[in-house]
Amino acid sequence: MTSTLSETERPASSPAFQHISLARRAKNTLATVLVWLSFLIAVAPLVWVLYTVIANGIKRIPYTNWWTQDFGSVLSDEVGGGVLHAIVGSLEQGLVCAVIAVPLGLLVAIYLVEYGRNARLAKVTTFMVDILSGVPSIVAALFIYALWVTTFGLPRSGFAVSLALVLLMIPVVVRSAEEMLRIVPDDLREASYALGVPKWKTIMKIVLPTALSGIISGIMMALARVMGETAPLLVLVGYSAYTNWNLFGHEQASLPLLMNNERATNSMEPGSVGFDRIWGAALTLVLIIALINLVATVISRVVAPKKK
Repeated sequence: MTSTLSETERPASSPAFQHISLARRAKNTLATVLVWLSFLIAVAPLVWVLYTVIANGIKRIPYTNWWTQDFGSVLSDEVGGGVLHAIVGSLEQGLVCAVIAVPLGLLVAIYLVEYGRNARLAKVTTFMVDILSGVPSIVAALFIYALWVTTFGLPRSGFAVSLALVLLMIPVVVRSAEEMLRIVPDDLREASYALGVPKWKTIMKIVLPTALSGIISGIMMALARVMGETAPLLVLVGYSAYTNWNLFGHEQASLPLLMNNERATNSMEPGSVGFDRIWGAALTLVLIIALINLVATVISRVVAPKKK
């Protein structure tokens, strides 16, 4: 037996959803417009920078010798040569910096999140990381120069540059890894502890894999920052137009140092050799960082925990 309710017996809908006032619609539209306007204002400089770099640097990129030769066999104002020497220097210095900074930064972040909650040492460490994150690159370079060259008497080299970049990279890695570890739900940790899994194994098998994607993104952001630094290069290593594979001796070029050297030695008029080299090196650096980020994204997706 079925029965139907009359119109007077049906429950009335909530008055809040019966009618949206004109004022509320206007506020919603205004907020939407402001959000989109802020987004466009933030994106416009980025698009402009990328367009400028690509438009001015694309002239030299397609040629094979740009990637396979250096400037040792050509004059400073002569067309030709390539940036192999600068690519080698940038990759070696950035790789050594990452090998040192990433493990240290991850260990500090793990201590702050997993072991050092409300501990006095954790508060001191956080304070020191905050200070280190605000240190200018020139100060880090001068500190390494005073320690590496003046105190120990060792020569200026690409390795000294890597040490200075470590000081700049560690706080970024610590902060990004710390935030990623904090967003891992405590329920996962508690479930692992309830099964009798030790804390160190819980961190290695549960916490780190869960936060790995965000940690890798933070590492790539830190690496991109240090690979574009110029001050440590000017203080700790000299420019060489030849390819130098030895990170521990002699002068060694890098892409930022090459751009600075071309600015100082060649004309910057549009269409000149120096102009094309600088913008070509800038685009090369952008492409290398983009490729590193792409590889890191693929790796993070492969090693990330699979949803079942």
